[in-house]
Amino acid sequence: MNRRSLTPHTLSWQVRTSLLVLGAFVLLPACASKPVVPEKAIYESGLNVVRLEGDPDAGNNTHPITLTPTQIGTLLRGVRTWEQRNFVHRLVSGEANRTRAFRDEEITLLAPALSKALAQATAAQRVYFHLSHVTEHGEEETTTGWLSVRDPQLILALSEVHDRHGPGPDIGKYDRQMPNVPERSAAFDVTFEPEEYLVKAKSGGRLFAPEQREELYIRYREALSALPIQPGLEPRQSHVTP
Repeated sequence: MNRRSLTPHTLSWQVRTSLLVLGAFVLLPACASKPVVPEKAIYESGLNVVRLEGDPDAGNNTHPITLTPTQIGTLLRGVRTWEQRNFVHRLVSGEANRTRAFRDEEITLLAPALSKALAQATAAQRVYFHLSHVTEHGEEETTTGWLSVRDPQLILALSEVHDRHGPGPDIGKYDRQMPNVPERSAAFDVTFEPEEYLVKAKSGGRLFAPEQREELYIRYREALSALPIQPGLEPRQSHVTP
């Protein structure tokens, strides 16, 4: 049987190849994995939550940033939502009415927590919020979204707006005949008014996901300089009489 002799050149080539392969296996997990950004709760009361979490699109976030509760409340009052209707539905019922995406009581709850969260957020984080309450008919009504700032734009993403479903976090989101297939919420559109301060509105979300995702990119500083400020959301300061 003939055996091929191993020359010093051949050994050197094999060693280099082995080292390259070993190095690739060592470096691959490090390149593939991203640093995990820990979550931080800012506000929790029942099912109402505001927290900081990692932002998968955080390349240009300009956090931390100072926005007062009154400023955030002013911006939230400008967000409008309405039901998506197809051509036949519009012929029968007309265009859907636009309503405020955030009611006064929701803004009173959200604005101070969002202000605090943005002041603590890093460039790698975004603010997540989830509002939930039980309606008079025993349904759960939820509004869910994210907030981040990339100067000069504030980005507001919404996956649910006053979405009504069965009680509990999951029960009304699934088809009982197909228990592992999420049931999509009623589709909606959103905008910011006045629309001259809206840079763009973007629709997203994954296929077969239970919730859609609507994003608004708002020139928030220009909007705040033009919109009437409605005070009342700033924390009360105690005055001590000397």
